[in-house]
Amino acid sequence: MTNVAIIYYSSTGNLQSMAEQLEKAATGTGATVRRRHVEEIAPQAAIDGNPAWAEHVEAIRDEPKASPEDIAWADVVLLGSPTRYGNVTSQFQQFIDTLGPLWAEGRLADKVYAGFTSTQTTHGGQEGTIQQIYTMVAHFGGIIVPPGYTDPLKFVDGNPYGASHVSGAEGDLPLEDSTTAALDHLAERAIRIAERLAA
Repeated sequence: MTNVAIIYYSSTGNLQSMAEQLEKAATGTGATVRRRHVEEIAPQAAIDGNPAWAEHVEAIRDEPKASPEDIAWADVVLLGSPTRYGNVTSQFQQFIDTLGPLWAEGRLADKVYAGFTSTQTTHGGQEGTIQQIYTMVAHFGGIIVPPGYTDPLKFVDGNPYGASHVSGAEGDLPLEDSTTAALDHLAERAIRIAERLAA
């Protein structure tokens, strides 16, 4: 049985929806799944200034938070962050910065990794953000498994680096069918490759 950790940061809920879809897809393969959100570290004043952000923080307050041990446990790690100026969020980066001890022990290496992200606009830095995630994974010694164009659906969603969502100017557009399909493919492909590596 494959262990899958879905580690992500979500400020207003878009990455949350993506992570939940990944969890559904991974569970459907028979994998054991831990979906864990990265802890919020932004100042309360900033959170309170955005009602959607404040609402989401409250909604996930009691959900399990990501820990380094979740990655150590996993065979497959799906990493997600919204885009901030073409990069990951500070919250996501702060979590990555806690992984030093595991990295030093070699316990982040030889796992399958794939990335996902969301932006407000179509050209808002999705590919750059996923590439930033993969740069971190390269330092881990992880095995990067992008979806590429390994399924015809990728010619619809158009992102060979990972899975991505455009939330719209108000940040509240639901996942499109093509995004849901891309998330399913991302999870299923990463698990399939991990199983081949373990065979």
